[in-house]
Amino acid sequence: MTSVLYDAPGPRAKARNWIYTGIFLVASAALAWWVLSSLADKGQLDADKWTPFVEGQVWTTFLLPGLWETLKAGAIAMVIALPLGALLGLGRLSDHAWVRTAVGAWVEFFRAIPVLMLMLFGSAFFVQYTTVASEIRPLYAVITGLVLYNSAVIGEIVRAGVDSLPKGQTDAAKAIGMRKGQVMTYVLLPQAVTAMLPALVSQLVVILKDTAIGGAVLGFAELLTTYRQISANYSNIIPTLIVIAAIYIAVNFALTTFASWLEGRLRKSKRSTGAMVPVSQFDAGDNAGGGAGAI
Repeated sequence: MTSVLYDAPGPRAKARNWIYTGIFLVASAALAWWVLSSLADKGQLDADKWTPFVEGQVWTTFLLPGLWETLKAGAIAMVIALPLGALLGLGRLSDHAWVRTAVGAWVEFFRAIPVLMLMLFGSAFFVQYTTVASEIRPLYAVITGLVLYNSAVIGEIVRAGVDSLPKGQTDAAKAIGMRKGQVMTYVLLPQAVTAMLPALVSQLVVILKDTAIGGAVLGFAELLTTYRQISANYSNIIPTLIVIAAIYIAVNFALTTFASWLEGRLRKSKRSTGAMVPVSQFDAGDNAGGGAGAI
């Protein structure tokens, strides 16, 4: 019995797979034991270092306010970057050469600059040319950097999503007299959404995580920076970082779970062609914000 991608494993292959699985589980358990033992030897598993996270004061004073700032900056950046990126993607598909050239230059320029540098430029701009209060200037700078970089990446995702559709979709729509705007609005974009969704979600996760860059460099009071205050008060830097990492994992898992549910609903609507946009094309996992090359 075979599948589309490979032959079904026989008895020997199944036995090898079980052996490999067992070896992996034993190695993982050994690694976990070594990590826990090392933490215990250094006193990092002592109750007094973890007890603060059971009490409400650490959460209400540090973690929840930091999480709120992270979610606020990430949400604002997403709300701005998504429509801007969609416009940039459509601009790259324009029939007018001057539009494609201008938009392409914008996209490649901001994709090539690290998001950290864009945040620093944003901070300097708000200092020199605006009257934004110093208390909220880091938030503005973080959002500016995230929007400029990620809108350019999303623009490429949109372009690639539309280009991934079969050319017959456009030809059939034109054959029944639809104009290009109608073809894009009613035929291509509804189908391209499901193809773009995995890459878009990956980029949204990057936006959320990259808020930590502003905290490290610009003093933005987001989630990760709270480890300084917590560890200074309770001398528990490693437990604090573990708890913060767990919060990031939970938030990003919730985001990806919602996106998976949404993708399933869209695919059930039978508007998808099954095309997918590879996430790796857009350098979506680069937390430092370095741009990828042109597609």
